[in-house]
Amino acid sequence: MIPEMFPMARRAFLQQSGGLGALALGSLLGESRAADLAAPRGIVHPLHHPAKAKRVIYLYMAGGMTHLETWDPKPELAKRNGAPMPESITKGQQIAQLQGAKLNCLGPQHPFQKYGKSGLEFSSIFPELGAHAADHMCILRGMRTEAINHDPAHTFMNTGTQIPGRPSMGSWIWYGLGSETQNLPGFVVMVSTGRFGQSQPIAARQWHSGFLPSRFQGVQFRGTGEPVLYIRNPKGIDSASQQELVRSIQALDRLENAVVADPEIEARVAQYELAFRMQTSVPDLMDVSKEPKKILDLYGSTPGDGSFASNCLLARRLAERGVRFIQLYHRDWDHHGSVKDHSLGTAKEVDRGASALIQDLRQRGMLDDTLIVFGTEFGRTPMAQGSGRDHHMKGFSQWLAGGGVKGGISRGSTDEFGYNAVEKITPVHDVQATILHLLGINHLKLVIRSQGRDFRLTDVSGQVMKDILA
Repeated sequence: MIPEMFPMARRAFLQQSGGLGALALGSLLGESRAADLAAPRGIVHPLHHPAKAKRVIYLYMAGGMTHLETWDPKPELAKRNGAPMPESITKGQQIAQLQGAKLNCLGPQHPFQKYGKSGLEFSSIFPELGAHAADHMCILRGMRTEAINHDPAHTFMNTGTQIPGRPSMGSWIWYGLGSETQNLPGFVVMVSTGRFGQSQPIAARQWHSGFLPSRFQGVQFRGTGEPVLYIRNPKGIDSASQQELVRSIQALDRLENAVVADPEIEARVAQYELAFRMQTSVPDLMDVSKEPKKILDLYGSTPGDGSFASNCLLARRLAERGVRFIQLYHRDWDHHGSVKDHSLGTAKEVDRGASALIQDLRQRGMLDDTLIVFGTEFGRTPMAQGSGRDHHMKGFSQWLAGGGVKGGISRGSTDEFGYNAVEKITPVHDVQATILHLLGINHLKLVIRSQGRDFRLTDVSGQVMKDILA
């Protein structure tokens, strides 16, 4: 029975409490009724404005991808290779490991060229993206962030603040829009590790739900072995006996919730049901044996090898099945030394997979409503750190494709050294505001009150980049 503080019948309460309550009520009313009540609806209903994108695939280049060997051509820096970096640029600036060291220019280590009908210019170390994706890409060359070390920079890029414990962008989006699937989480994370850079750790709190209900936390899938830990039943437990156990636990949870009215109990009920359904949906997701050979050849991956390319194929399969936010981390971009060889090696690890993902989505008619984000936590210094580059937050690059973004263009720029963003400077919150806008959400209106204060993903700033919208 509903406590007196809730002036409604329990059934009405469960119906009106959104997806969680609907899933719990489904246990009482049966699967057919549950499907009706568990409609994929978030708190932003209706949308604030028409959406261009339905989902996001975030290709996250962890470690601090060098913009100077990838997306930002700097001919003047090339001319000054080996010369002292002008003190007027670096004096008084925050530098990571080069603080107090002699600063010399290090020119771009790879040639740049123009690609596609648009003539979009970027590094030759991405031949697949150049051949197949340039006319769909919008490169943001005026990026700037607020953190100079990896973990706080990851946290800022994912949650809009350097303070740990806030909801990640994927959780915000899942919470705001709901999910298009009842059989998989609305937010899935996969991690691959390369061979050419220092593989900095990625903390699980980068996909945490923070103060949002715990059901909106991202779920990590593994590219090798069991995709989700404990997804299979132990020996001696069949589906019927497990379902009976789940129902019994849910009945106890509902009895407790009738007394304490704790939203986390409802989250627990929903997660039990989702986990039960995932026992069927996840093996089917991971089984790529029915994919045509031409698709496997397009990605150039061996299914189940845990590579970035394999994860890109799984990202497409997740997107097809209605997952709202898919984030692929590739840990191999921390190039403090040998930036020439290591950037080339790491680019080879991601170029084909990223290009194949765009081609695959396009041929399926999904690129128009799938937003691809290819980003990193910060850039690298134009000053040499031996044969490498140090962390840099004043100017760097990332790109977007599909999902309502103009293709074949660049936006913003850094100075002639690639040190400071100087034109159409793009703070992290502007990217977050634009992602939400493309999904039909006004970032100023997606607000949650917690601990006596209103919070949003973009904190107290953020401007939509209207000039890149298609």
